Amino acid sequence: MKYRILGKTNRKVSILGMGAMRLPTSDGNRMGTGVREDEAVSIIQRAIDGGVNYIDTAYVYHGGRSEVVVGRALREGYRGKAQVATKSPVARIKAAEDFDRILHEQLARLGTDHIDFYLFHGIGRAQWRKVLELGLLEKAEAARAAGKIGHVGFSFHDEFSAFQEIVEGYAGWEFCQIQYNYMDTQFQAGTRGLALAARKGIPVIVMEPVRGGRLAAPPAEVAAVLGAHASGRTPVEWALHWVWNRPEVKLALSGMSTREQVDQNLAAVERAEVGTLGLSEDEVLQKAVELFRKRAPIPCTDCGYCVPCSQGVNIPRNFSLFNDSVTYTSGSNARFAYFHFVREEARASRCNACGECEPKCPQKIPIVSFLDRIEATFGG
Repeated sequence: MKYRILGKTNRKVSILGMGAMRLPTSDGNRMGTGVREDEAVSIIQRAIDGGVNYIDTAYVYHGGRSEVVVGRALREGYRGKAQVATKSPVARIKAAEDFDRILHEQLARLGTDHIDFYLFHGIGRAQWRKVLELGLLEKAEAARAAGKIGHVGFSFHDEFSAFQEIVEGYAGWEFCQIQYNYMDTQFQAGTRGLALAARKGIPVIVMEPVRGGRLAAPPAEVAAVLGAHASGRTPVEWALHWVWNRPEVKLALSGMSTREQVDQNLAAVERAEVGTLGLSEDEVLQKAVELFRKRAPIPCTDCGYCVPCSQGVNIPRNFSLFNDSVTYTSGSNARFAYFHFVREEARASRCNACGECEPKCPQKIPIVSFLDRIEATFGG
C-alpha cells in the first residue's frame, strides 16, 4: 500500500480508501438495506489487511446499516488499523440539537468513542446555508474539542460557484471530498475546485474515481482504445491512476462490493504514483472521453439558455442524467440519481409541453420530446 499525508491533519492515509456505500446486498439493490453483513465484513477486513486504512461510510448509506456493518468489521483489533470517516446528514437536520443526537447514534452504530474524520454530507449552496443558520460548524467544533470527532470536512454535490462559497466561507476546513474522474473534470467542483482547494491548503479526497463502476466496464469501443496502450492497464487502473496522478488528491474512495474488486484495486495501487501518466496516456484517455461522449443521445452543452423554465424543470440536469444512462449503459444508477438528486419540482415530469424553451436552444434540441422520453424512462 502507498500512503499520503492528509494536509494539516498530519494523518497518513492510504491512497485507496474503502467506500461503504455499495456493500453486497441480498436483493441486488446496490444501495439497499438488505446488506449481506458477514460478506461485507469480510470485504472490509480484506481491504484493511491489504493496507487500506481509511473507511468511509455515512448515516444514510444502506438505510443506516452501513455504519453498523463498518462497526462490526472494525472489531477484533481492526479499529486500531483503520481510520473511520462518516458524515452528518445535513438534509435530515431540522434543528441544532439534531446534530448531537445523530452523532451520538453514529458513535453507537460504529461501536467507537470517536470518529476520525467527520464530514457535512453532500452539501451544496442550500445545505451550506442551513449549516450556517443552525450553527452546525460550532456544533462540530464542540464535538471535536470533546474528542468525539477528530477532523472536520465536507463532501460536495453542486456547481463550482457553490464549492467556492463553501471553501471560502469557513477557515477551519481540514479536508474535503469531491466527485472527480477523467470524465468529470468540469462536473460539480471539477478541476477548478481541485485547484482552489489546493490553494486554500485543503486536502482533497476523491469519490467516484471509477464513476460508480461505470468506467470499470466500458463499452467495447472504449475498452479497445484503453487496451491497445502498451502499459497494459485495465480500465480500473486507467481510472484510478488518472486520479492518483494528481498531487492534490490524497486518496481515492472505491465502493468495493466483492473481494475480487478489493484485490483488483489493491493491485492497481502498485503502479500508482504522481506523474506516471504522460503524453501518450493523455492521448488515450482523451480518445476514450470522446468515444464516451459520442454515445450521448442528447447534444446538450449545458449552456443554460433553456432555463429558467416556467414550470421549474431543470432541463440540463435531466438531460445529463439521461445521457449518462446511455453513455455508461447504467440506467438503474441514473434512475436512482433522478429520484434522489433532482428535486421533484425540477424533474422532467413537470414539463407541460409549452415549448418556450426550444427556440432558445442553440443546439436546436427538441426539448419537449426528450423530456417526455426521460419521464417515460425514469419516472415510469
